Amino acid sequence: MRIFFLKRRHVMAAAGVLAVLAMALAASYPTAVTASVSTRQLPIYCVDRDQKVVSISFDAAWGNEDTQELIDILDQYHVKATFFVVGDWVEKYPESVKALHDAGHEVMNHSNTHAHYNSLTAEEIIADVEACNDKIEAVTGVRPTLIRCPYGEYDDHVISAIRSIGMEPIQWDVDSLDWKEISAAEITERVTSKITSGSIVLFHNAALHTPEALPGILEHMIGQGYEVVPISQILLDCDYYMDHTGKQCPAE
Repeated sequence: MRIFFLKRRHVMAAAGVLAVLAMALAASYPTAVTASVSTRQLPIYCVDRDQKVVSISFDAAWGNEDTQELIDILDQYHVKATFFVVGDWVEKYPESVKALHDAGHEVMNHSNTHAHYNSLTAEEIIADVEACNDKIEAVTGVRPTLIRCPYGEYDDHVISAIRSIGMEPIQWDVDSLDWKEISAAEITERVTSKITSGSIVLFHNAALHTPEALPGILEHMIGQGYEVVPISQILLDCDYYMDHTGKQCPAE
């Protein structure tokens, strides 16, 4: 076995090179991070609102067992919500889509077939979105302006494609997890403990325990002084910017 000894000047030279590289990396890293954050495309997760106002939303992609019950509960509390519906669901249940619209709820886009948008081209995304818009408009007479991406999935090219046709992608900051079929008590605890002014809450129209949980959640919101409005009414109508969490904030 051979043992090599480096002369002191060689060690010092190597250390100097490493130090220069380390400083160069440190200098460039914050710039790279800032650029990444500033250019990332995000949907709206929530809204910076001074008023005590929240929105609740329901995704409708498959089942339809509870839609009318949800309409009745919301009507009982004089609350209007936003329903994001899939185009295929519109075709299967046009009477429910009309019932939602007639009850004063927003019927918005949740894609045409619930495809994975990240794997589609911009042109394919736009075609899918417009196909769903056509189906909703044919039933309600109103063309959607908001969309929730299927599976909550997105990347920069997805968000850019959606905004290129004048639509706004909407996410959520409070997930009820009703799709996991957790108990009504757990759903209620999750939602009531997490909402704040400007929150957007995610439910599903065919989740097992959502109809059971919804009255208590609405009573809590109203009792805490929150106004519950459709998502289009919680969004800012002034100049705004998006922070790194997806919060829509008024421009100063």
